Formats: sequence, C-alpha cells, structure tokens
Amino acid sequence: MSRFTVPLFGALLIAMTLDASAQNLTTTPSGLKYRDEVVGTGPEPKAGQSVNVHYTGWLDQNGQKGKKFDSSRDRGQPFTFTLGQGQVIAGWDQGVATMKVGGKRTLVIPPDLGYGARGAGGVIPPNATLIFDVELLGTR
Repeated sequence: MSRFTVPLFGALLIAMTLDASAQNLTTTPSGLKYRDEVVGTGPEPKAGQSVNVHYTGWLDQNGQKGKKFDSSRDRGQPFTFTLGQGQVIAGWDQGVATMKVGGKRTLVIPPDLGYGARGAGGVIPPNATLIFDVELLGTR
C-alpha cells in the first residue's frame, strides 16, 4: 500500500459523506436548504399566525455543524414569532412556513437569507451560512 492510499481513501470517504448529506437536502428557489428529520402531523402555519418553536443554531463549517451560537432548548424557553412578518431572518420565515406542527427540520440558511454582510452582534460573522434545527411546537 502506498503512502498516498490512506489519505486518498479518507478524502474520498469525506467527500462521499458530504455529498450524501447534501443529497438529502431539499433546495428551494431562494437557496434555502432543508431536511425534515420528523414530519409533523399537525397543520401548517399560515402567514400572520404566531408560531412557537424550539431551535438550536450553529455556524456552518464546511457543510457541518460548527460553533453553536444560540439555543432555545438550552434556555428551556421556546421562541415565539409571527410568521411572514419579517420578525426573523428570511430563512426562518421560509423554512418554518412549510413545516407541520410537531415537525423537526434542519435548515441550512445561506447568508442572503440570514444576516448577510452585516453579521449579527459579534456572534455571527459576516456572510455566514447558518444551520438550525427547528421544532415547530404549535401555532396561534
């Protein structure tokens, strides 16, 4: 076995793993990517409704979850916002709109649907792609 075989095999395995996970994501016309981890059994929320979610957010690091920057689960307090009113980043409005209550979804949000070139509060750098795990708990 040559000294190049093991590193080459490792690189190939990583590339196949990243490609496989990317194939499991649905990409919307806006560039939002998502994967349903659990499809809910309740209704889809409507624009203007208040939605209650649990979430955890990470910085994307080469297609993987990198540094965690926020989590409602860690605080033990769900987050509520009005869907479709611009109260949250566009990637959230778009990604939560097609969930069903009880569902769990992973969102991969490109910078233009997140915080863009400005970043956020020194926690999210400019032009960051974000990964969120979101659970839709309910609507009102």
